[in-house]
Amino acid sequence: MTGEDRVIRIGDADDPRIEIYRDIRELDLIRRHGHFIAEGKTVLQVLVAQDRFPVHSVLVLENRLAGIADLLAALPAQIPVYCATQTVMDAIAGFHMHRGILAAARIPDGSADLPMQLPPQWSTVLLLSAISNHDNMGAIFRNAAAFGADAVILDPQCCDPLYRKAVRVSVGGVLRVPFFRAPSMDAGVAALDRDKFAIAALSPAGKTDISNWRPAPRQALVLGSEGHGLADVWLERLETLSIMMAPGFDSLNVATAGAIALHQRAAFLG
Repeated sequence: MTGEDRVIRIGDADDPRIEIYRDIRELDLIRRHGHFIAEGKTVLQVLVAQDRFPVHSVLVLENRLAGIADLLAALPAQIPVYCATQTVMDAIAGFHMHRGILAAARIPDGSADLPMQLPPQWSTVLLLSAISNHDNMGAIFRNAAAFGADAVILDPQCCDPLYRKAVRVSVGGVLRVPFFRAPSMDAGVAALDRDKFAIAALSPAGKTDISNWRPAPRQALVLGSEGHGLADVWLERLETLSIMMAPGFDSLNVATAGAIALHQRAAFLG
């Protein structure tokens, strides 16, 4: 079956078959019955290629169908592909959908639970504390994918990586890099300690300039909220890294700082 052959045309924004896509701007902070929304062609490419989050359905602008025919053809035949005009799709989404490509995917139960033992093949892990901005979350995952991080661990104060904007900003990185929720920062650090990871935290007040840092074979990097930074207890307990900047300026975007650290880690590994 080709991509075009399987298309179900939606002419009414109230059609119950596309309920999962309705008013996504207002509701996409809430996972809908165990699903999340992905947006854009690049993200759809990643979604189709991965197997952690099963695709539920796709909703596409009619004038975008030809451009993603190969992706649609690659989906299992039982996955519905809906299409609509711009007017109908905007009415469904609740705002102007200029990208014109949406997909819904299922979040398996327990998929974000931190493993009791971290896989032995993991060598580079990010631990995030109170990252509450979805743009930052998406950018961190984009960097994690770009530099080959094995996993991201989030504390309870972190926002949802599967929020639509975070997935889009990550360019699908959220779907590429496994992520897990720790019940607390203590639990996340304890898990890394238990499995012999060296742990280094990024901070403007870090004791070691990152240019002098020598990563360990198993290395975790800790990133904290831009507003409050990491709690003092972690800055006192963990190795801390700083990034040299121009005089009078001591703050980088958290995703940028993470990218520099991940690049340093990758360069050291060769």
